[in-house]
Amino acid sequence: MPNADELVANALAAVRGTDVRQAERQLDQLMVGTGAADGSTAVDAALSGRLIRGLSRLWPRGWQPADVDRIVDRRLGSRAALLVRAAMAAQRRTQPEPVPTWWDDQLRGLTADVRRTADVRRTDDDVLASWTIAEGLDRADALRTAVETLALLESLPPIAVLRPPPGTTGAVTARPAGAARSGSPMLDRVRALLAKAESTTFPAEAEALTAKAQELIARHSIDEALLAAGAERGDQPGGVRLSTDTPYAGAKALLVQEVAAANRCEAVWSDDLGFTTVLGWPADLVAVELLYTSLLVQATAAMLRGRAERRSGSGRRTKAWDESFLNAFALRIGERLRTATEAATEAADRATAETTGAERLLPVLAARGEAVRERLDTLFPGVTRHRLSVRDAEGWSSGTSAADRASLDVGGGRKPRQVPGGRPPGRR
Repeated sequence: MPNADELVANALAAVRGTDVRQAERQLDQLMVGTGAADGSTAVDAALSGRLIRGLSRLWPRGWQPADVDRIVDRRLGSRAALLVRAAMAAQRRTQPEPVPTWWDDQLRGLTADVRRTADVRRTDDDVLASWTIAEGLDRADALRTAVETLALLESLPPIAVLRPPPGTTGAVTARPAGAARSGSPMLDRVRALLAKAESTTFPAEAEALTAKAQELIARHSIDEALLAAGAERGDQPGGVRLSTDTPYAGAKALLVQEVAAANRCEAVWSDDLGFTTVLGWPADLVAVELLYTSLLVQATAAMLRGRAERRSGSGRRTKAWDESFLNAFALRIGERLRTATEAATEAADRATAETTGAERLLPVLAARGEAVRERLDTLFPGVTRHRLSVRDAEGWSSGTSAADRASLDVGGGRKPRQVPGGRPPGRR
Protein backbone atom coordinates (compact mmCIF):
# COMPACT_ATOMS: atom_id res chain seq x y z
CA MET A 1 0.00 0.00 0.00
CA PRO A 2 1.45 3.43 -0.91
CA ASN A 3 2.33 5.77 1.93
CA ALA A 4 0.58 9.13 2.38
CA ASP A 5 3.09 11.15 0.36
CA GLU A 6 2.85 8.70 -2.53
CA LEU A 7 -0.95 8.82 -2.45
CA VAL A 8 -0.86 12.62 -2.63
CA ALA A 9 1.67 12.54 -5.49
CA ASN A 10 -0.45 10.03 -7.42
CA ALA A 11 -3.60 12.12 -6.95
CA LEU A 12 -1.80 15.26 -8.11
CA ALA A 13 -0.47 13.56 -11.22
CA ALA A 14 -3.93 12.27 -12.07
CA VAL A 15 -5.64 15.65 -11.52
CA ARG A 16 -3.09 17.31 -13.80
CA GLY A 17 -3.79 14.77 -16.53
CA THR A 18 -6.68 14.38 -18.93
CA ASP A 19 -8.05 11.03 -17.73
CA VAL A 20 -11.03 11.96 -15.55
CA ARG A 21 -11.65 8.37 -14.45
CA GLN A 22 -8.04 7.97 -13.33
CA ALA A 23 -8.31 11.18 -11.34
CA GLU A 24 -11.43 9.88 -9.60
CA ARG A 25 -9.72 6.57 -8.80
CA GLN A 26 -6.74 8.35 -7.23
CA LEU A 27 -9.02 10.61 -5.19
CA ASP A 28 -10.81 7.48 -3.98
CA GLN A 29 -7.44 6.10 -2.91
CA LEU A 30 -6.88 9.25 -0.88
CA MET A 31 -10.23 8.64 0.79
CA VAL A 32 -9.16 5.12 1.75
CA GLY A 33 -5.82 6.38 3.06
CA THR A 34 -2.76 4.26 3.77
CA GLY A 35 -4.68 1.37 5.27
CA ALA A 36 -3.20 1.99 8.70
CA ALA A 37 -5.25 2.98 11.71
CA ASP A 38 -4.15 6.60 11.30
CA GLY A 39 -4.22 6.53 7.51
CA SER A 40 -6.58 9.49 7.11
CA THR A 41 -4.57 11.59 9.52
CA ALA A 42 -1.40 10.79 7.61
CA VAL A 43 -3.00 11.86 4.31
CA ASP A 44 -4.17 15.13 5.87
CA ALA A 45 -0.69 15.81 7.22
CA ALA A 46 0.90 15.02 3.85
CA LEU A 47 -1.45 17.36 2.00
CA SER A 48 -1.03 20.13 4.58
CA GLY A 49 2.74 19.82 4.51
CA ARG A 50 2.88 19.92 0.74
CA LEU A 51 0.62 22.98 0.65
CA ILE A 52 2.92 24.79 3.08
CA ARG A 53 6.04 23.79 1.15
CA GLY A 54 4.41 24.88 -2.09
CA LEU A 55 3.74 28.32 -0.66
CA SER A 56 7.33 28.60 0.60
CA ARG A 57 8.59 28.01 -2.94
CA LEU A 58 6.34 30.72 -4.38
CA TRP A 59 7.72 33.62 -2.31
CA PRO A 60 11.19 33.73 -3.96
CA ARG A 61 9.44 33.47 -7.35
CA GLY A 62 7.78 36.89 -6.94
CA TRP A 63 4.43 35.87 -5.45
CA GLN A 64 3.08 37.69 -2.41
CA PRO A 65 0.26 36.50 -0.12
CA ALA A 66 -2.29 38.83 -1.74
CA ASP A 67 -1.31 37.59 -5.22
CA VAL A 68 -1.75 33.95 -4.28
CA ASP A 69 -5.07 34.63 -2.57
CA ARG A 70 -6.34 36.51 -5.61
CA ILE A 71 -5.51 33.86 -8.18
CA VAL A 72 -6.78 30.94 -6.07
CA ASP A 73 -10.07 32.74 -5.47
CA ARG A 74 -10.26 33.60 -9.18
CA ARG A 75 -9.67 30.07 -10.45
CA LEU A 76 -11.02 27.81 -7.71
CA GLY A 77 -13.34 29.97 -5.63
CA SER A 78 -13.55 31.32 -2.10
CA ARG A 79 -13.51 27.92 -0.39
CA ALA A 80 -10.10 27.06 -1.84
CA ALA A 81 -8.89 30.58 -1.01
CA LEU A 82 -9.77 30.02 2.65
CA LEU A 83 -7.72 26.81 2.65
CA VAL A 84 -4.73 28.69 1.23
CA ARG A 85 -5.12 31.42 3.83
CA ALA A 86 -4.99 28.81 6.58
CA ALA A 87 -1.90 27.28 4.98
CA MET A 88 -0.26 30.72 4.71
CA ALA A 89 -0.91 31.35 8.40
CA ALA A 90 0.70 28.01 9.23
CA GLN A 91 3.63 28.64 6.88
CA ARG A 92 4.30 32.00 8.53
CA ARG A 93 4.98 30.25 11.84
CA THR A 94 7.98 28.48 10.31
CA GLN A 95 9.04 31.30 7.96
CA PRO A 96 12.77 32.10 8.32
CA GLU A 97 13.52 35.62 9.47
CA PRO A 98 13.69 38.41 8.57
CA VAL A 99 10.03 38.96 7.71
CA PRO A 100 9.12 42.51 6.62
CA THR A 101 6.24 44.39 8.22
CA TRP A 102 4.38 44.76 4.93
CA TRP A 103 4.34 40.97 4.55
CA ASP A 104 2.71 40.47 7.91
CA ASP A 105 0.27 43.27 7.13
CA GLN A 106 -0.85 41.41 4.00
CA LEU A 107 -1.23 38.18 5.93
CA ARG A 108 -3.23 39.82 8.71
CA GLY A 109 -5.60 41.27 6.15
CA LEU A 110 -6.13 37.86 4.55
CA THR A 111 -6.26 35.56 7.56
CA ALA A 112 -8.90 37.31 9.68
CA ASP A 113 -11.36 34.53 8.77
CA VAL A 114 -8.75 31.89 9.60
CA ARG A 115 -8.44 33.12 13.17
CA ARG A 116 -12.05 32.19 13.81
CA THR A 117 -11.08 28.53 13.30
CA ALA A 118 -8.13 28.67 15.70
CA ASP A 119 -10.00 26.66 18.30
CA VAL A 120 -10.09 23.61 16.01
CA ARG A 121 -6.58 23.95 14.56
CA ARG A 122 -3.96 22.32 16.80
CA THR A 123 -0.76 21.97 14.74
CA ASP A 124 0.40 22.87 11.25
CA ASP A 125 -0.38 19.28 10.20
CA ASP A 126 -4.03 19.98 11.03
CA VAL A 127 -4.51 22.75 8.44
CA LEU A 128 -6.64 20.54 6.20
CA ALA A 129 -8.65 18.99 9.02
CA SER A 130 -9.35 22.37 10.64
CA TRP A 131 -10.44 23.92 7.36
CA THR A 132 -12.68 20.91 6.58
CA ILE A 133 -14.48 21.28 9.91
CA ALA A 134 -14.79 25.05 9.60
CA GLU A 135 -16.27 24.77 6.09
CA GLY A 136 -18.59 21.90 7.00
CA LEU A 137 -17.31 19.71 4.15
CA ASP A 138 -17.49 15.98 3.73
CA ARG A 139 -14.14 14.29 3.28
CA ALA A 140 -14.48 13.67 -0.45
CA ASP A 141 -15.14 17.33 -1.26
CA ALA A 142 -12.37 18.47 1.09
CA LEU A 143 -9.77 16.19 -0.49
CA ARG A 144 -10.81 17.12 -4.02
CA THR A 145 -10.54 20.86 -3.28
CA ALA A 146 -7.21 20.41 -1.49
CA VAL A 147 -5.66 18.46 -4.37
CA GLU A 148 -6.93 20.94 -6.98
CA THR A 149 -5.58 23.81 -4.88
CA LEU A 150 -2.20 22.16 -4.52
CA ALA A 151 -2.06 21.47 -8.26
CA LEU A 152 -2.71 25.16 -8.95
CA LEU A 153 -0.09 26.40 -6.48
CA GLU A 154 2.57 24.10 -7.90
CA SER A 155 1.78 25.22 -11.47
CA LEU A 156 2.11 28.98 -10.93
CA PRO A 157 4.89 30.55 -13.01
CA PRO A 158 7.58 32.92 -11.72
CA ILE A 159 6.53 36.58 -11.78
CA ALA A 160 8.39 39.84 -11.20
CA VAL A 161 9.92 40.15 -7.72
CA LEU A 162 8.63 43.56 -6.64
CA ARG A 163 9.98 43.45 -3.08
CA PRO A 164 12.57 41.24 -1.37
CA PRO A 165 10.66 38.26 0.07
CA PRO A 166 10.99 37.05 3.68
CA GLY A 167 14.26 35.42 4.60
CA THR A 168 16.30 37.30 2.00
CA THR A 169 18.76 40.17 2.13
CA GLY A 170 16.94 43.49 2.17
CA ALA A 171 13.60 41.99 3.21
CA VAL A 172 13.32 44.35 6.19
CA THR A 173 15.48 47.28 5.10
CA ALA A 174 13.71 47.85 1.78
CA ARG A 175 11.19 50.67 2.01
CA PRO A 176 7.69 49.29 1.33
CA ALA A 177 6.58 50.30 -2.14
CA GLY A 178 3.25 52.03 -2.12
CA ALA A 179 3.38 52.67 1.62
CA ALA A 180 4.76 56.19 1.55
CA ARG A 181 2.93 58.15 4.21
CA SER A 182 -0.19 56.09 3.50
CA GLY A 183 -1.71 57.38 6.74
CA SER A 184 -0.99 61.06 6.10
CA PRO A 185 -3.69 63.73 6.59
CA MET A 186 -3.38 64.66 2.91
CA LEU A 187 -4.20 61.13 1.78
CA ASP A 188 -7.10 61.04 4.23
CA ARG A 189 -8.44 64.14 2.49
CA VAL A 190 -8.01 62.48 -0.89
CA ARG A 191 -9.89 59.38 0.27
CA ALA A 192 -12.71 61.53 1.61
CA LEU A 193 -12.98 63.47 -1.66
CA LEU A 194 -13.02 60.29 -3.74
CA ALA A 195 -15.63 58.69 -1.49
CA LYS A 196 -17.90 61.69 -2.04
CA ALA A 197 -17.26 61.55 -5.79
CA GLU A 198 -18.34 57.90 -5.84
CA SER A 199 -21.51 58.50 -3.86
CA THR A 200 -22.88 61.64 -5.52
CA THR A 201 -25.50 61.37 -8.24
CA PHE A 202 -24.46 64.69 -9.77
CA PRO A 203 -21.73 64.35 -12.43
CA ALA A 204 -20.58 67.96 -12.05
CA GLU A 205 -20.06 67.49 -8.33
CA ALA A 206 -18.18 64.23 -8.88
CA GLU A 207 -15.95 65.96 -11.43
CA ALA A 208 -15.10 68.78 -9.03
CA LEU A 209 -14.39 66.40 -6.16
CA THR A 210 -12.14 64.09 -8.17
CA ALA A 211 -10.33 66.99 -9.81
CA LYS A 212 -9.56 68.35 -6.36
CA ALA A 213 -8.32 64.91 -5.29
CA GLN A 214 -6.00 64.71 -8.30
CA GLU A 215 -4.70 68.20 -7.60
CA LEU A 216 -3.82 67.18 -4.03
CA ILE A 217 -2.21 63.97 -5.27
CA ALA A 218 -0.09 65.79 -7.84
CA ARG A 219 1.13 68.30 -5.28
CA HIS A 220 1.90 65.53 -2.81
CA SER A 221 3.90 63.65 -5.44
CA ILE A 222 5.93 66.77 -6.24
CA ASP A 223 6.59 67.43 -2.55
CA GLU A 224 7.79 63.85 -2.12
CA ALA A 225 10.09 64.14 -5.14
CA LEU A 226 11.70 67.35 -3.89
CA LEU A 227 12.01 65.98 -0.36
CA ALA A 228 13.70 62.80 -1.59
CA ALA A 229 16.08 64.78 -3.82
CA GLY A 230 16.99 67.17 -1.02
CA ALA A 231 17.59 64.42 1.51
CA GLU A 232 19.37 62.19 -1.03
CA ARG A 233 17.41 59.20 0.24
CA GLY A 234 18.16 55.77 -1.12
CA ASP A 235 14.58 55.10 -2.24
CA GLN A 236 14.04 53.13 -5.42
CA PRO A 237 10.96 52.67 -7.60
CA GLY A 238 8.76 49.87 -6.32
CA GLY A 239 5.65 48.13 -7.53
CA VAL A 240 2.15 46.99 -6.66
CA ARG A 241 -0.27 44.62 -8.35
CA LEU A 242 -3.88 45.66 -8.89
CA SER A 243 -6.69 43.27 -9.73
CA THR A 244 -7.87 43.57 -13.34
CA ASP A 245 -10.01 40.47 -13.50
CA THR A 246 -13.03 39.55 -15.58
CA PRO A 247 -15.47 40.85 -16.61
CA TYR A 248 -13.97 43.51 -18.87
CA ALA A 249 -10.40 42.80 -17.79
CA GLY A 250 -8.97 44.70 -20.75
CA ALA A 251 -10.92 47.84 -19.92
CA LYS A 252 -9.82 47.64 -16.29
CA ALA A 253 -6.21 47.24 -17.36
CA LEU A 254 -6.57 50.26 -19.63
CA LEU A 255 -7.94 52.31 -16.73
CA VAL A 256 -4.96 51.32 -14.58
CA GLN A 257 -2.63 52.28 -17.45
CA GLU A 258 -4.22 55.71 -17.80
CA VAL A 259 -4.14 56.46 -14.07
CA ALA A 260 -0.56 55.19 -13.85
CA ALA A 261 0.59 57.35 -16.76
CA ALA A 262 -0.96 60.43 -15.19
CA ASN A 263 0.94 59.78 -11.99
CA ARG A 264 4.35 59.09 -13.55
CA CYS A 265 4.10 55.31 -13.22
CA GLU A 266 4.34 52.43 -15.67
CA ALA A 267 1.84 49.58 -15.92
CA VAL A 268 1.98 46.05 -17.37
CA TRP A 269 -1.09 43.85 -17.75
CA SER A 270 -0.82 40.09 -17.06
CA ASP A 271 -4.26 39.12 -18.29
CA ASP A 272 -3.82 35.37 -17.75
CA LEU A 273 -3.06 36.00 -14.07
CA GLY A 274 -5.77 38.61 -13.52
CA PHE A 275 -3.66 41.56 -12.42
CA THR A 276 -1.78 44.62 -13.65
CA THR A 277 1.62 45.49 -12.21
CA VAL A 278 2.23 49.20 -11.57
CA LEU A 279 5.80 50.45 -11.15
CA GLY A 280 6.63 53.82 -9.65
CA TRP A 281 7.72 55.75 -6.59
CA PRO A 282 5.96 55.05 -3.28
CA ALA A 283 3.80 58.20 -3.13
CA ASP A 284 2.75 57.74 -6.76
CA LEU A 285 1.82 54.09 -6.22
CA VAL A 286 -0.46 55.06 -3.35
CA ALA A 287 -2.11 57.62 -5.63
CA VAL A 288 -2.65 55.09 -8.42
CA GLU A 289 -4.30 52.61 -6.06
CA LEU A 290 -6.64 55.24 -4.64
CA LEU A 291 -7.62 56.71 -7.99
CA TYR A 292 -8.04 53.39 -9.80
CA THR A 293 -10.32 52.04 -7.10
CA SER A 294 -12.48 55.16 -7.14
CA LEU A 295 -12.59 55.54 -10.91
CA LEU A 296 -13.53 51.90 -11.41
CA VAL A 297 -16.57 52.50 -9.18
CA GLN A 298 -17.44 55.65 -11.12
CA ALA A 299 -16.94 53.97 -14.51
CA THR A 300 -19.13 51.02 -13.55
CA ALA A 301 -21.88 53.31 -12.28
CA ALA A 302 -21.72 55.37 -15.47
CA MET A 303 -21.90 52.21 -17.59
CA LEU A 304 -24.99 51.01 -15.73
CA ARG A 305 -26.66 54.39 -16.23
CA GLY A 306 -25.75 54.21 -19.90
CA ARG A 307 -27.32 50.77 -20.17
CA ALA A 308 -30.56 52.07 -18.66
CA GLU A 309 -30.65 54.99 -21.09
CA ARG A 310 -29.93 52.61 -23.97
CA ARG A 311 -32.79 50.30 -22.96
CA SER A 312 -35.20 53.21 -22.63
CA GLY A 313 -34.28 54.20 -26.16
CA SER A 314 -34.94 50.64 -27.38
CA GLY A 315 -31.23 50.01 -27.79
CA ARG A 316 -29.97 46.52 -27.00
CA ARG A 317 -27.25 46.09 -24.40
CA THR A 318 -24.32 44.06 -25.71
CA LYS A 319 -20.93 43.08 -24.37
CA ALA A 320 -19.30 45.01 -27.22
CA TRP A 321 -21.18 48.15 -26.12
CA ASP A 322 -20.02 47.72 -22.52
CA GLU A 323 -16.39 47.19 -23.52
CA SER A 324 -16.37 50.14 -25.89
CA PHE A 325 -17.97 52.31 -23.22
CA LEU A 326 -15.39 51.40 -20.56
CA ASN A 327 -12.44 51.73 -22.94
CA ALA A 328 -13.56 55.18 -24.04
CA PHE A 329 -14.18 56.19 -20.43
CA ALA A 330 -10.67 55.14 -19.45
CA LEU A 331 -8.98 56.97 -22.33
CA ARG A 332 -10.92 60.18 -21.82
CA ILE A 333 -10.33 60.15 -18.06
CA GLY A 334 -6.67 59.58 -18.81
CA GLU A 335 -6.48 62.68 -20.98
CA ARG A 336 -8.06 64.82 -18.29
CA LEU A 337 -5.87 63.37 -15.54
CA ARG A 338 -2.70 64.11 -17.43
CA THR A 339 -3.83 67.65 -18.08
CA ALA A 340 -4.29 68.22 -14.35
CA THR A 341 -0.90 66.74 -13.53
CA GLU A 342 0.82 68.90 -16.13
CA ALA A 343 -0.85 72.04 -14.78
CA ALA A 344 0.15 71.20 -11.21
CA THR A 345 3.71 70.46 -12.30
CA GLU A 346 4.08 73.72 -14.21
CA ALA A 347 2.77 75.71 -11.24
CA ALA A 348 5.08 73.91 -8.83
CA ASP A 349 8.06 74.38 -11.14
CA ARG A 350 7.46 78.14 -11.31
CA ALA A 351 7.11 78.32 -7.54
CA THR A 352 10.30 76.31 -7.03
CA ALA A 353 12.23 78.50 -9.47
CA GLU A 354 11.08 81.64 -7.66
CA THR A 355 12.20 80.20 -4.33
CA THR A 356 15.56 78.73 -5.35
CA GLY A 357 16.36 80.99 -8.26
CA ALA A 358 16.93 78.03 -10.58
CA GLU A 359 14.97 75.34 -12.38
CA ARG A 360 14.98 72.39 -9.99
CA LEU A 361 11.75 70.42 -10.18
CA LEU A 362 11.70 69.26 -13.81
CA PRO A 363 15.18 67.65 -13.71
CA VAL A 364 14.20 65.83 -10.52
CA LEU A 365 10.99 64.51 -12.09
CA ALA A 366 12.84 63.53 -15.27
CA ALA A 367 15.39 61.53 -13.30
CA ARG A 368 12.66 59.78 -11.34
CA GLY A 369 10.80 58.97 -14.54
CA GLU A 370 13.93 57.46 -16.05
CA ALA A 371 14.44 55.33 -12.94
CA VAL A 372 10.90 53.96 -13.29
CA ARG A 373 11.48 53.12 -16.96
CA GLU A 374 14.72 51.35 -16.09
CA ARG A 375 12.83 49.31 -13.51
CA LEU A 376 10.26 48.43 -16.17
CA ASP A 377 12.95 47.28 -18.60
CA THR A 378 14.59 45.17 -15.89
CA LEU A 379 11.44 43.41 -14.70
CA PHE A 380 9.59 43.16 -18.04
CA PRO A 381 12.15 42.99 -20.87
CA GLY A 382 9.68 41.35 -23.26
CA VAL A 383 6.79 43.76 -22.79
CA THR A 384 4.64 44.54 -25.85
CA ARG A 385 1.85 46.92 -26.80
CA HIS A 386 -1.46 46.09 -28.45
CA ARG A 387 -3.97 48.23 -30.25
CA LEU A 388 -7.51 48.72 -29.05
CA SER A 389 -10.37 47.66 -31.28
CA VAL A 390 -13.59 49.71 -31.14
CA ARG A 391 -16.46 47.31 -31.70
CA ASP A 392 -19.39 49.58 -30.85
CA ALA A 393 -19.29 53.23 -31.92
CA GLU A 394 -22.31 54.15 -29.81
CA GLY A 395 -20.75 52.62 -26.71
CA TRP A 396 -17.50 54.49 -27.40
CA SER A 397 -19.33 57.79 -27.76
CA SER A 398 -21.34 57.20 -24.59
CA GLY A 399 -18.21 56.27 -22.64
CA THR A 400 -16.40 59.41 -23.79
CA SER A 401 -19.34 61.59 -22.80
CA ALA A 402 -19.58 59.87 -19.42
CA ALA A 403 -15.89 60.50 -18.79
CA ASP A 404 -16.36 64.17 -19.67
CA ARG A 405 -19.10 64.34 -17.05
CA ALA A 406 -17.26 62.19 -14.50
CA SER A 407 -14.41 63.30 -12.29
CA LEU A 408 -10.70 63.99 -12.60
CA ASP A 409 -8.35 65.91 -14.80
CA VAL A 410 -5.26 63.97 -15.91
CA GLY A 411 -4.40 61.03 -18.21
CA GLY A 412 -3.53 59.88 -21.68
CA GLY A 413 -4.12 57.62 -24.62
CA ARG A 414 -1.63 54.83 -24.07
CA LYS A 415 -2.83 51.26 -24.32
CA PRO A 416 -2.06 48.68 -21.65
CA ARG A 417 1.16 46.79 -22.11
CA GLN A 418 1.10 43.04 -21.80
CA VAL A 419 3.66 40.46 -20.98
CA PRO A 420 4.28 38.09 -23.90
CA GLY A 421 1.36 35.78 -24.52
CA GLY A 422 -1.20 38.17 -23.08
CA ARG A 423 -4.53 38.89 -24.74
CA PRO A 424 -4.99 42.41 -26.15
CA PRO A 425 -7.94 44.38 -24.78
CA GLY A 426 -11.11 44.25 -26.79
CA ARG A 427 -10.14 40.92 -28.36
CA ARG A 428 -11.39 37.50 -27.33
